[in-house]
Amino acid sequence: MIVDFRKELESIDPRLLSLDRLETLQVNLGNRCNQCCAHCHVQAGPNGEEIMSRKVMEKIIGFLRDRPGLTVDVTGGCPELNPDFKFFISGACEAASHVMVRTNVTVFFEPDMSWVPQWYSEKKVTLMVSLPCYTAENVDGQRGAGAFEKSIAALRLLNDLGYGVNGRLQMNLVYNPGGDFLPGRQDQLEVDYKGELHERYGVRFNRLLTITNAPIGRFKHHLQANGQLDQYQRLLVENFNPNAAGNIMCRTLISIGCDGIAYNCDFNQALDLPIIDPRGRIVSIERLQEALNGGIELVTGDHCFCCTAGAGSSCTGSLVK
Repeated sequence: MIVDFRKELESIDPRLLSLDRLETLQVNLGNRCNQCCAHCHVQAGPNGEEIMSRKVMEKIIGFLRDRPGLTVDVTGGCPELNPDFKFFISGACEAASHVMVRTNVTVFFEPDMSWVPQWYSEKKVTLMVSLPCYTAENVDGQRGAGAFEKSIAALRLLNDLGYGVNGRLQMNLVYNPGGDFLPGRQDQLEVDYKGELHERYGVRFNRLLTITNAPIGRFKHHLQANGQLDQYQRLLVENFNPNAAGNIMCRTLISIGCDGIAYNCDFNQALDLPIIDPRGRIVSIERLQEALNGGIELVTGDHCFCCTAGAGSSCTGSLVK
């Protein structure tokens, strides 16, 4: 089955092939992580060497000051492991209207990281906590022995600080499937997560967000090793949802890599598919405003079908009800 994602969007509405408006600047601080998850598309781990420098951070903060009102979505790897993490979050909180950090929360128990939860609460940072399941067996299967126990301990700590228990400090959980299948209904999974986590562990949170695994990086290697790559790609294509296609995140989001290069999304960043301007130049944070003035086209590929399958998928969850 040969299907061109770009042609699929073009057949719906050619305008879907370009950035509509910039609402969110996603910033990847590097691929260093205290975990080595089986599904990780950026192939992060303890030996990650791609680390954003303070110089690039300063350029991003300058861009944010010139464009007030943006949401900053900070990711990694494990963003807290960047040596200049505190510097960047402080600058982003001053320059942007909303800052959220994607964290696995087990990092709080790493050396010299115990200060982070309280500091997050003082900065009123929204937390996007990855937790692929509400059972120890499934979480430890993806993330290693003891990951679930540490996650629960960290979530309880955050609850004690006010996260997930009121509207002031937002804490959302992020679910991704444990294999080569699509997520279930986001609203039903949220009910299940809230019931299980509160009843068994006393944990509360605001929302659950579902994300479909992209067939790239470590997950692609897993699919290939098990002879499932073609089958999984076919699953994504056969479940293409035109309604989800109209809401894809790359129409309102730009992702910045640790070297300052701009991408349509974090998946394109992992695949080294940068934004290219009309003159054929790679767009970086230094020339992002110039590129925005001229219009930004989307760079697409087969992996994009993960965002339009079923209810759709984005960094803020499903795209259609």
